[in-house]
Amino acid sequence: MSFVRTYVRLRRGTSWVDLFVFAGIAALLFGLLDVGKEWSGELRPRVDIDLSPSALPLYTFFSLVRGFVAYGISLTFTLVYGYIAAYNKKAEKIMLPLLDILQSIPVLGFLPGLVLALVATFPHSNLGLELACVLMIFTGQVWNMTFSFYNSLRSLPQELREAASVYKLNWWQRFTTLELPYSAMGLIWNSMMSMAGGWFFLTITEAFVLGDKDFRLPGIGSYMSVAISQGNVPAMLYAVLAMILMILLVDQLFWRPIVAWAQKYKFEETESAQVEKSLVLNLLHRSHLLKFARERVWQPTSAASMRVLQGAVALEQKEEKKNYASEKYFKRAFAWLVRIAAIGMLLYGAGKLLSLLFDVNLSEWADILSRLLLTFLRVGVAVFIGTVVMIPIGVAIGLHPSLSRILQPAVQVAASFPAPMLFPLVIIALLSAGIGIELGAVVLMLLGTQWYILFNVIAGAMAIPHDLREAARVSRLTNWQTWKRLILPGIFPSLVTGWVTATGGAWNASIVAEYVHFGNNNLIATGLGSLITTATDAANFGMLAAGVIAMATTVVLINKFFWRRLYAIAENRYSLNK
Repeated sequence: MSFVRTYVRLRRGTSWVDLFVFAGIAALLFGLLDVGKEWSGELRPRVDIDLSPSALPLYTFFSLVRGFVAYGISLTFTLVYGYIAAYNKKAEKIMLPLLDILQSIPVLGFLPGLVLALVATFPHSNLGLELACVLMIFTGQVWNMTFSFYNSLRSLPQELREAASVYKLNWWQRFTTLELPYSAMGLIWNSMMSMAGGWFFLTITEAFVLGDKDFRLPGIGSYMSVAISQGNVPAMLYAVLAMILMILLVDQLFWRPIVAWAQKYKFEETESAQVEKSLVLNLLHRSHLLKFARERVWQPTSAASMRVLQGAVALEQKEEKKNYASEKYFKRAFAWLVRIAAIGMLLYGAGKLLSLLFDVNLSEWADILSRLLLTFLRVGVAVFIGTVVMIPIGVAIGLHPSLSRILQPAVQVAASFPAPMLFPLVIIALLSAGIGIELGAVVLMLLGTQWYILFNVIAGAMAIPHDLREAARVSRLTNWQTWKRLILPGIFPSLVTGWVTATGGAWNASIVAEYVHFGNNNLIATGLGSLITTATDAANFGMLAAGVIAMATTVVLINKFFWRRLYAIAENRYSLNK
């Protein structure tokens, strides 16, 4: 009877909002059915891409689904990896350097082996190629999120930890009521930046050449790739327009409601005067359909799951007390088995890698090192220009809420747009100005790296306490004195993070900035990025491995001996928590 009464109330309270919610859910389900048919269809290593505008909505939806599947994997990886690294000291010593190494490997370093392995695993289905594309997008998303979650857990205030101990919260309660909410804002903003990083290489992950094989998947990235190769300018503009519309819709329907909802988790001593609002979230709050699903489905299910989990934890604790000795030896034996398996896999992988590197002769190594130097110079120039341009803009947006409300949406759209889709238009402008690809590659790198600096500067400026700004105003400091004594020291810790991520982004962007397909021509700048791209196209795995190792080693050494020292300076001299 209670269900009948609820149903009657639901029908009486149904509004046009519920109709839109129902229509949206139905459209999403039908769209996912199309995606399922595409993923489970017969293996088609190459797909003929239709460049008509009518094909773009479906292609855009396919790319959007791949991006969100990759984001789901990235979020899961972030929560597990970041949690273990933050609370296990022994694991932290291995996991953080490993994270440094993995984020420094360009997408083409993962792509060949992953594609071949997954296609061999699913020889009669298109699932292998789809999974390879999703995992390539994952490698462009996950690193920012993981570092953000790890740093949030490490910076959790001691008084909150003590409160959790006083209330005797178990690990799951502590995770869901303290650790995840505390890290929510940083994780959400880095998720937005990570989604942008995933879109950056969309034209490569959906359409790539490996030796004599041309792999393509239906999507907006492959649409743009084919349009670029054919020099079809109208199709390029259609793709750009479709990408902009997709980013705007995702921002309004997904990110803005989440940001507005997460405001309640901000850790502040005083209430903020500026509150993020979302029209979509306000409308969803009025939906009786969602309210019914929350009260009658989600809450009872989550409560039952929590009781089952707590019972399992209590039973496990009892069993541990009974069989402590045997469990102890079993865990040790299992740990050693895992170590032996990991060492075996590492030795096997190292052997395969050495066999590839032995095929690279000394003259080729010399060429790799000279190309490494050129790419290093381009990366340095791109980060320098990005710093000079983006610091004033980021500070203005961060310190002036009225300006932030106007510019922040535009900045988010620009940051989320995959820069390689703009490369043809930029190349036309550069060639018209008489600038070749050797210098133009710096501009192309800048399109993808400047946003890391801008977003971190905005965050750093917003974090400067209002009382310090008032003190600077009362002291009648000049503009230069305010910048020297307050703004630059205040944003410095965030700026270092922006430099680190921007530098890593510039190194990874070099593989598309130094080798650009334009019509029937390939514009190639001498550098390590173009070497990695050409080695991938030719299936020259020895040169590919050597180039990737040279790039990864350089990035790791720069992080260890330069950025880590700047991090120490920022924490010891300029941290507002000291």
